[in-house]
Amino acid sequence: MLLPNKHSHPDQTVLAAAVTILKELRRKRVVTYDDLKASLDVRVRSADYLFSPAVSLLYLLELVEYRPTVDSFEYVGSE
Repeated sequence: MLLPNKHSHPDQTVLAAAVTILKELRRKRVVTYDDLKASLDVRVRSADYLFSPAVSLLYLLELVEYRPTVDSFEYVGSE
């Protein structure tokens, strides 16, 4: 369960990182792994630690798919 507490900074949580990734994917539809990580690095501090859990959350929610042949993430959610 993802529960924030009073010490959690709103911009440095898995949920905030997932929203940032989702915005990028909805805008471009297909984004390479490196470009997606770089876009998160620009907007969120501690992006190294948040990238993997955020992508995992979006995958569990069936909003993204990973395409290993092109090393890219694709947005598959509905509009």
